[in-house]
Amino acid sequence: MCGIVGLYMKTNKYAGELGRLSASMLHEMRERGPDSAGFAVYGEAEATDKMVLLSKTGETDWVDLATRLTKATGLDVDQNPVWDHAVFHISGDGTKARRWIIENAHDVTVLSQGRSIEVFKGVGDPDDVAERFNLAGRAGTHAIAHTRMATESAVTTAGSHPFSTGADTCLVHNGSLSNHNRLRTELRRNGESFQTENDSEVAAGYLAWRMREGDNVDDALTHALKDLDGFYTFAIGTADGFAVLRDPIACKPAVIAETDDWVAMSSEFRAIATLPDVGHAEIWEPSPSKIYSWSHAA
Repeated sequence: MCGIVGLYMKTNKYAGELGRLSASMLHEMRERGPDSAGFAVYGEAEATDKMVLLSKTGETDWVDLATRLTKATGLDVDQNPVWDHAVFHISGDGTKARRWIIENAHDVTVLSQGRSIEVFKGVGDPDDVAERFNLAGRAGTHAIAHTRMATESAVTTAGSHPFSTGADTCLVHNGSLSNHNRLRTELRRNGESFQTENDSEVAAGYLAWRMREGDNVDDALTHALKDLDGFYTFAIGTADGFAVLRDPIACKPAVIAETDDWVAMSSEFRAIATLPDVGHAEIWEPSPSKIYSWSHAA
């Protein structure tokens, strides 16, 4: 099953309500994924990088970890705990900080890194996860979220979506990849780091690698259609954009709606039906193998 929602603000009209509207969409996907949930929100870009970290044990000493990170890398770090997560604001290269955390802080998972993205996840009722991390109170330009029904793996916070392996880039996925083990090995050779066995993290890593090599999101997804084997509906967030892609046979459900002010997608229309002015939206089912993308970039 699993449920996907995505909301991209084309104008500023509803930007202050991004979190509230995303939370209402996520609520409608609870039945498709009652095990766990997560969301990524893109807010106003900050002057320096930040990371959102998850404590695997719930007992991580964030002050000590920030001190160790500063000592090892020379980067100044401010830390802000949020339940079993923490937001680290970093004075320099966030990619360097992410790599050090993955290699040295084995009780921690890096959920996101970049100047605008924040990812939060949790096990249990999606409504509870959204409330715990105040999704409804967040503003920004776009958000993607996911409710998970774990049919082939353990129910864990780290294994929930979204997945992010590159700066300000993340992905949610409904489906399954058949060649993720081979791809994971190849991507590691190309500098990607993985923290779970989830095939969706491999898809996120693939896109991050392609974009690090110079692709824009459309180019990266064009290559993905050739290199990713399986069935999938992807919703992707980047620093300034949002994209949707279904596999060549469109095995998993999806619907998109667009008005002058926003673009939304979900696994089911009932999530989109909660949005303002939806009665004037253009609504369609995304075609197989067709890339749909929106961006604020000039």
